Amino acid sequence: MAMAALTASSSSSSSAIALINKPLLPNRSSFFSSNSHSRLLRFSASVRPRFPSAAIRAAALESDKNETPIVEIEETQVFACPVCYEPLMRKGPSGINLQAIYRSGFKCGQCNKTYSSKDEYLDLTVTADLDDYNEVKPITTELFRSPLVSFLYERGWRQNFKRSGFPGPEEEFRMAEEYFKEAEGGVLVDVSCGSGLFSRKFAKSGKYSGVIALDYSENMLRQCNEFIKKDNTFDRSTNIAVVRADVSRLPFPSASVDAVHAGAALHCWPSPTNAIAEICRVLRSGGVFVGTTFLRYSPSTPWIIRPFQSRILQSYNYLMQDEIKDVCTSCGLTDYEAIVQDSFIMFTARKP
Repeated sequence: MAMAALTASSSSSSSAIALINKPLLPNRSSFFSSNSHSRLLRFSASVRPRFPSAAIRAAALESDKNETPIVEIEETQVFACPVCYEPLMRKGPSGINLQAIYRSGFKCGQCNKTYSSKDEYLDLTVTADLDDYNEVKPITTELFRSPLVSFLYERGWRQNFKRSGFPGPEEEFRMAEEYFKEAEGGVLVDVSCGSGLFSRKFAKSGKYSGVIALDYSENMLRQCNEFIKKDNTFDRSTNIAVVRADVSRLPFPSASVDAVHAGAALHCWPSPTNAIAEICRVLRSGGVFVGTTFLRYSPSTPWIIRPFQSRILQSYNYLMQDEIKDVCTSCGLTDYEAIVQDSFIMFTARKP
């Protein structure tokens, strides 16, 4: 996310993943105890065409009519522990949608740490459920944890980006979709999603098996949920999940995600290199990363003003086009491309 003109903002902006050889879920932990009334369990692996990813699930096939409905148990490989990156075990309804995620519990079999939805988002930060410790981030992140800024983001704040060359959400979405064509049918993560402006558009398109709206700001995620609930085009089965996580500690296994989007976000990240390295880690081979941000100054900015402008904006990580390319390639991404308009840049790269 970003501010208008010369100021900026912060964190804005299916079952994909490789099969792993592990003991069957009921034996991993008492967190997933098998139903004593179930007479038959079927274990199957479903693989989505074109993408080398799968999920292992156990579903009870038979039960007595008067029994309590059997809850499907699934070892999800979409989400991973943010501490050790071990794929999380999941108890609850399957699927990447608000209702299924809200009714599910997640547990790391290695760290023994549990995660659950609260305030209508799934908290997958390292600090989730800590009682005594509250981590404070740089001002570029903390600004957007504010309830007021979160409320205003889609109610006037974001519209000001046009002054710096941003073409507007509809056109930015169309441009991003062009780059994501090869990722259609896969899992898309919208990092630093803010109030979910683009997450909702990606989910509505119906082109992805799952869309994960991810941000560090609790209040931005609450706004995202509010917009989803008020939108009649969304229903309980829409493949979108709302997740709180740190972009420098993404809660996904390596090589598990098909596409990553970061709208107006890079300049707000405390460490762009750490964030892009994480994005490269979670992308599968051939996966696509698309981002937009504010450049330090536009090509038309007079050279005499540039040093002063850099000092004024030093709280944010405004980069230039060559620097963004350098960071992407140094983190292992290839096929870098960019479109520049004034201070706006949309860039893309892929995982080889």
